[in-house]
Amino acid sequence: MTRILLADDHAVLREGLKGILAKAIPGAEFGEAGDGAEVMALVTRETWDAVILDLTLPGRSGLDVLKEIKRLFPALPVLILTMHPEKEYAVRAFRAGAAGYVLKREASQELIAAVRKALTGGRYVPTSLAESLAFEIGRQGPEKPHEALSDREYEVFRFLALGETVTRIATELNLSVTTVSTYRARILEKLEAESNADLTRYALENELIP
Repeated sequence: MTRILLADDHAVLREGLKGILAKAIPGAEFGEAGDGAEVMALVTRETWDAVILDLTLPGRSGLDVLKEIKRLFPALPVLILTMHPEKEYAVRAFRAGAAGYVLKREASQELIAAVRKALTGGRYVPTSLAESLAFEIGRQGPEKPHEALSDREYEVFRFLALGETVTRIATELNLSVTTVSTYRARILEKLEAESNADLTRYALENELIP
């Protein structure tokens, strides 16, 4: 029996994923987690053949959870299912050990192929990102300032660049306002920026936000 853990904070989406995968993988059994803590509890307590993980989870970022899973269970394939089409997220995910990267808007078409690939030990790369990822993943060391940001700093940076307030970001990521403010200060320093407007300008120039 194939056992797949679905990690996303939206119960409706998890139900949809189960419907898609149950038809493609007869007899599959599914587990569900709504945040990073639940993911790690289930991964350490039970045996799974694959994990489908959202990048944006309450409390802990999906990238942090991915790294922890791969540290504890290097052979367990983890597929990233996300709304983020930006190359930078995909690069970070694959460097952390992801077995695949699927966009939520294309999930019905690509998810089944990605899961089958992961279950046989392969890696699924979306066609839209394949060429640019081949270059980026192989490159060593940061080249641009934003590549030196930690995964959580990058996540906060994008929210700031999109015009979100510190309070809103804190709510979205389930962090304290103080913690987000600390991240913001680090981001401004690393990118040599003075304001959120500078961050937006930087993100647009580097095609990090739409």
